[in-house]
Amino acid sequence: MANGISYDDVMEYDHLFTMAPAFILKMMASTNSNLVSKFKSTVQYYMDGLTGEQKNKLDIILGSDIDDLQRVMDESYRKTGKEQYKILADSNNAEFIEKNLSELRQMI
Repeated sequence: MANGISYDDVMEYDHLFTMAPAFILKMMASTNSNLVSKFKSTVQYYMDGLTGEQKNKLDIILGSDIDDLQRVMDESYRKTGKEQYKILADSNNAEFIEKNLSELRQMI
């Protein structure tokens, strides 16, 4: 992919992508909720512990095109079977992803 995002980049942040149980993530995605703000203290704690290399990878994810991210989410679902990745790969949830990535960008 042009921006260099990969399955390995996503796996580096598996905890962030899967911190919400799948049924909650699905409900929040369907209502286009701000999940990051609901888990803000947990996300901030996790982000505060990132190394420089991890922060660089996170920057790649935050700067990625939603279509590219969703392709990697689909690959992540196929490799891990985690329902959260399937939900995030659904093109109907692109606006939900953008909203939450924007919130993450503001936290940094």
